[in-house]
Amino acid sequence: MKKILLAAVLASGLTAPTVTNAANIVETAQQAGTFNTLVAAAQAAGLAGALSQNGPLTVFAPTDEAFEALPSGSLEKLLLPENKDQLVAILTYHVVGRELTSNMLPGRTIHVKTIKGAGDRTLAVSKSGGAVTVDNANVVAADIRADNGVIHVIDKVMLPSN
Repeated sequence: MKKILLAAVLASGLTAPTVTNAANIVETAQQAGTFNTLVAAAQAAGLAGALSQNGPLTVFAPTDEAFEALPSGSLEKLLLPENKDQLVAILTYHVVGRELTSNMLPGRTIHVKTIKGAGDRTLAVSKSGGAVTVDNANVVAADIRADNGVIHVIDKVMLPSN
């Protein structure tokens, strides 16, 4: 029966529906294999649980290469227990407390609130043509679905001004 239904869908020229990812944001990031540093930082900051359960969320996820581009020793320093508050501030600056997909963006700059606590909490998200930027980072892959939100891959670690 499934084969007949699939054949009918394909014959009609329609595309089969996309299967949604049955993994949360953290599991999706772990499976990708390019966010090992982000996942380790989220665990060190005590945020992995929140990113696994709460939703919908949008995560602007820096790749391992983006973390490697930080000044030498910065990441190691952030991962120290005494710098946990600063690490939490940086990581929560990458998370929006609602789902924001690329098709929701107008062709101009909008400002979205992050889940970061006090201080700089707003990201400037710009869409021009097919390119999307978030603060000083480029979105290199968009709309990676997880069961509690969406991930957009970015090429830089965004640092809040305060």
